[in-house]
Amino acid sequence: MVQDMEGVRETVLPPPPHVPGNATQVVVQLESGQQVVVAADAFVRQPDGTYFLPLRLAALPPVDRTQGSEASTPLVLPVIEETLDVHTRRVETGKVRITKTVQEQDVLVDDPLWREDVDITRVPVQRVVDGPIPVRTEGDTTIISLVEEVLVVEKRLMLREELHLRTRRRETRQPQRVTLRRAEVTVEHIHEHVDESNPKT
Repeated sequence: MVQDMEGVRETVLPPPPHVPGNATQVVVQLESGQQVVVAADAFVRQPDGTYFLPLRLAALPPVDRTQGSEASTPLVLPVIEETLDVHTRRVETGKVRITKTVQEQDVLVDDPLWREDVDITRVPVQRVVDGPIPVRTEGDTTIISLVEEVLVVEKRLMLREELHLRTRRRETRQPQRVTLRRAEVTVEHIHEHVDESNPKT
């Protein structure tokens, strides 16, 4: 018996005498009575004595018994190759149960605890400084200086700019027509006529 890849079980028959190379080929008869030729190395023997065929028997060409070996139609035989498909799966091999028990115990703890207190004393200074004063330490006293900005208003004379005046002399000509008046005097001597006939006494 042989089973194909679709699970169909068929019967293996001796090959017909006209099939060439019949030593390497076998004939499988289907339930419909049709016979097909399969390469012998395509069968995989199973542990129960049957054979597995990784092909579809119904898709193989049928055997033609009506013609001789020389007139037989060439058979198309599929060439197959086995491949390995490896899968992994999880298998439960056992179970573990873990039980946790909490135990309580009273313990007396008497450790010393330290606490630091800070005394702050404000000391007025009211002195003008040039800039911020860093923190300093004198003995066990840390001194932190607090400064603030104050507004100082002061009047001062500031030379804003200078005006430089320089005198320059240059000669220019502007021709103009001007009417000038001049007085002229004409002196005329007038001679007085003397009457001689009446002389003055």
